[in-house]
Amino acid sequence: MAELKYISGFGNECASEDPRCPGSLPEGQNNPQVCPYNLYAEQLSGSAFTCPRSTNKRSWLYRILPSVSHKPFESIDEGHVTHNWDEVDPDPNQLRWKPFEIPKASQKKVDFVSGLHTLCGAGDIKSNNGLAIHIFLCNTSMENRCFYNSDGDFLIVPQKGNLLIYTEFGKMLVQPNEICVIQRGMRFSIDVFEETRGYLLEVYGVHFELPDLGPIGANGLANPRDFLIPVAWYEDRQVPGGYTVINKYQGKLFAAKQDVSPFNVVAWHGNYTPYKYNLKNFMVINSVAFDHADPSIFTVLTAKSVRPGVAIADFVIFPPRWGVADKTFRPPYYHRNCMSEFMGLIRGHYEAKQGGFLPGGGSLHSTMTPHGPDADCFEKASKAKLAPERIADGTMAFMFESSLSLAVTKWGLKASRCLDENYYKCWEPLKSHFTPNSRNPTEPN
Repeated sequence: MAELKYISGFGNECASEDPRCPGSLPEGQNNPQVCPYNLYAEQLSGSAFTCPRSTNKRSWLYRILPSVSHKPFESIDEGHVTHNWDEVDPDPNQLRWKPFEIPKASQKKVDFVSGLHTLCGAGDIKSNNGLAIHIFLCNTSMENRCFYNSDGDFLIVPQKGNLLIYTEFGKMLVQPNEICVIQRGMRFSIDVFEETRGYLLEVYGVHFELPDLGPIGANGLANPRDFLIPVAWYEDRQVPGGYTVINKYQGKLFAAKQDVSPFNVVAWHGNYTPYKYNLKNFMVINSVAFDHADPSIFTVLTAKSVRPGVAIADFVIFPPRWGVADKTFRPPYYHRNCMSEFMGLIRGHYEAKQGGFLPGGGSLHSTMTPHGPDADCFEKASKAKLAPERIADGTMAFMFESSLSLAVTKWGLKASRCLDENYYKCWEPLKSHFTPNSRNPTEPN
């Protein structure tokens, strides 16, 4: 496969046309009476028309046929996709999952859509407020099928296997340690090349933004120029009655047939696009004196709520970095949080739990549920010599953090058969080190 090209920049106003049709973008207007090359003009709006300019999102697509050219949608089996947050009774316990099992291609072919499994979520799709966390487990490419989500944005985190993603805006290759965002309403199809697994964060009614930097200043964390947008690419392919468009609408799945590939956009311009980002480009901020800083310093993207500083969802990573804090317990501290914390592992091991938390698995620490380093981690870190050290080399853990209280699905608790029933035991060896007669116990250094 030839190397793909991209446009650089987060949220930029961009323009792109397939080089096979030079001049396919109209000049000086969006909707001419007759478009170049006799294309159709179609606007994709990701915000209300009257949103302030700073938050207004839309793109104009110039395509061989408009997306309305399909048969009626009909309901199809949702499989393991759900938005029913009352399937099982609430469970405040610390939850951890072993690596989710990928179906073998020799036994059953499963593509990205049929391999979606809802793990947990909260909120209401119809009122555009909430989120869902899904796991995708697949082994075959989407053939003459595409998918789009009327409910919200998808943030896709591949863990095993590369994803070649076809979109109406062009193609993206997304590999483990990269992420991509497919925004609401954008049609896409995914090719895979092996048994493939990953995580997916869906947010309703809002879009992902770069977090404000405050006292950090103008630069740092995920820099806007490192986000990549596909360039225009089209296929003029006839599939008489045989191309399926799958739509997720109000939590249900629907399918419609059409005669052509939906990836027939010859040119486009606007600021509402899919995009990808390589996590290795994250500029890490960390404590250089004492104490362990809050994980918010590792926020890549945020989906804000109406309350300042409180997110529907944050995407946070724990990348390779230096640890240099003096007189400090360096691993993550013990914590009870008003937020919900789902963690996943792309590769390597997580610094606070080197056993049991594995790539392709996950954990959920619900609102106000205590969590923190396991007993072995605590003992080692409490006695470690505090020299400068590299942390998390060769690893990448991440967190989906939300202000909403997440409900786990039946699949997550039972049908996945991956729930680690012994997770709580990692804290059982913790013992009291209380010294009531000595305020200043012997320090390790």
